[in-house]
Amino acid sequence: MDLTLTAETGRTTGSRPSNRTRAAGSIPAVVYGLGRDAVSVTVPWTDLRRVLSTEAGVNALITLKVDGQTDLAIVKDLQRHPLRRNVLHVDFLRVDPDAPVAIDVPVQLTGEAKAVEGRRGIVDHALKNITVKAKPADIPSVITVAIDDLVIGHTITVADLVLPAGVTTDVDPGAPVVTGAATRFTTELDHAAGGDAAEGAEAAAEVAGDADADADTGADEAADAD
Repeated sequence: MDLTLTAETGRTTGSRPSNRTRAAGSIPAVVYGLGRDAVSVTVPWTDLRRVLSTEAGVNALITLKVDGQTDLAIVKDLQRHPLRRNVLHVDFLRVDPDAPVAIDVPVQLTGEAKAVEGRRGIVDHALKNITVKAKPADIPSVITVAIDDLVIGHTITVADLVLPAGVTTDVDPGAPVVTGAATRFTTELDHAAGGDAAEGAEAAAEVAGDADADADTGADEAADAD
């Protein structure tokens, strides 16, 4: 898919002009990076949506054309309305294809934590985005984390993540990504299971005691018969 985006310069900054720009079907944006001046631009919403709808998502590598000059760029920041979630503003960062850049990548959980759900615990997804460093072409769309083996009390940390080739991170290796957390329902289930186990052990002890008593009685009767 063609990831070329043409931006127009000459927009007026400010909230009212920006609202008019969005009403006309374009999105206010700024382009910066590579030691050059920042430029305020607008991009057609339909074209921006097309670019962001690829498998790479917001981390797509874009060929950005501004006033006849072409640069490779990535979306550094995407501002959305807090309720409607429509795009309000975009920051484009010019990039060198041979130089690593720091960018946030979503952390996506895969699989099912059946051991956690079976004990009515919760999967606490603490780290939803992680800052990585990679050359533009190596930037992943997501970092996946398998949670099939997650159990109550276990935490998957940054050190456990499997990063793609060419991708690194400076995030604390001990930072939690996802935890199998107990709830009060987990505690209730554990108490109930413990109570059942105790009752079972008590019943088994009673049966064993009765058997011993019967054996002793039988031995006494045999001795009397002799």
